[in-house]
Amino acid sequence: MTITIITATYNSAATVRDTFDSILSQTYSDIEYIVVDGASTDGTVDIIKSYEPRFNGRMRWINEADKGIYD
Repeated sequence: MTITIITATYNSAATVRDTFDSILSQTYSDIEYIVVDGASTDGTVDIIKSYEPRFNGRMRWINEADKGIYD
């Protein structure tokens, strides 16, 4: 059974690595991971890009302006 994990980010460069490392350390491997970034300007997108290969095709992400976490 595939489990989907979704993370919403915005200017999260200081903490998003911890989130990615936590997900990568899980023993259950049948996951798809979706990251929705609200057009960060602090380097978050660069971090997302650097971690993407470590998920071996299981990560998808989008970066676009929105109206907040509930949008």
